[in-house]
Amino acid sequence: MDMTPSHDDLRDQCDQLFERCNNDPYFVFTDDDQKMIHTVIEGLDQGQIRVAEQCKNPPPSDHSPSSEICLKDDQSWVVKSWVKKAITLYFKISPMESYGIGPFSYADKIPLKSNYEELNVRVVPPATARYGSFMEPGVVLMPSYVNIGAYVGAQTMVDTWATVGSCAQIGRGVHLSGGVGIGGVLEPPGASPVIIEDGAFIGSRSIIVEGVRVKAKAVIAANVTLTSSSYIYDTTSSPPLVYRGLVPEGAVVVPGVREKDVSGGKIYLNCAYIIGQRKSSTDEKTSLNQTLREFALSV
Repeated sequence: MDMTPSHDDLRDQCDQLFERCNNDPYFVFTDDDQKMIHTVIEGLDQGQIRVAEQCKNPPPSDHSPSSEICLKDDQSWVVKSWVKKAITLYFKISPMESYGIGPFSYADKIPLKSNYEELNVRVVPPATARYGSFMEPGVVLMPSYVNIGAYVGAQTMVDTWATVGSCAQIGRGVHLSGGVGIGGVLEPPGASPVIIEDGAFIGSRSIIVEGVRVKAKAVIAANVTLTSSSYIYDTTSSPPLVYRGLVPEGAVVVPGVREKDVSGGKIYLNCAYIIGQRKSSTDEKTSLNQTLREFALSV
């Protein structure tokens, strides 16, 4: 008989344990508590549990607000904050350990991921991913970093010096160009992670943080910075539509500035402009190359 707890059981246990731990300054983890936490983190590492995922049906109404939360603008994404609680608890129960890899020395609470051959993932030295992250087959990690709780979809390229923050969700066939910074989030538990959907292209040195969602096949030019409060102006509509925290599907986005009046005069703040739409194509690589040429994008 399979005695592995269901996700619903793990959810309820994580919520209860997190609350007890936070409310009791003298709290001590039992062996069963630690076993449950390790079960969740192992599930993350094997891709059986995710911090957020797309689903056709929203969670049942009897789920507490702290457990599984649909994103406001799209009910197809559900954030499982109980998984983030488990990661936070994992930090609490994990001791600091020192270890060496070749000439490098480390001291950390979380080991590095090691099952790349089993996953059919290519890892170019000195790329690192933490235990509790997951990559689907065909992922390529150039010298880069992937944090705990992150999920990277099949055939995605994480290019040199790109970082995938804690709990970030990267889709299939995505290209994170050199130096891209994808922000991480653990607290508060209900905060949405950064989500990059299938087929998106993120240009060099772009920064995407604070739970921003980039929808499928969007193209982000080099040096675009997007936070949850960044203004994203769609210049293809009249008057321009304004998005915040969301890049629409297939949008072509470039960096920009917006003027703001202040007591001392005028200042210019970071923003982004949608200047076009990626053409639909059965060949996504051809579609991407056409888009980069058409809009003369730096990537």
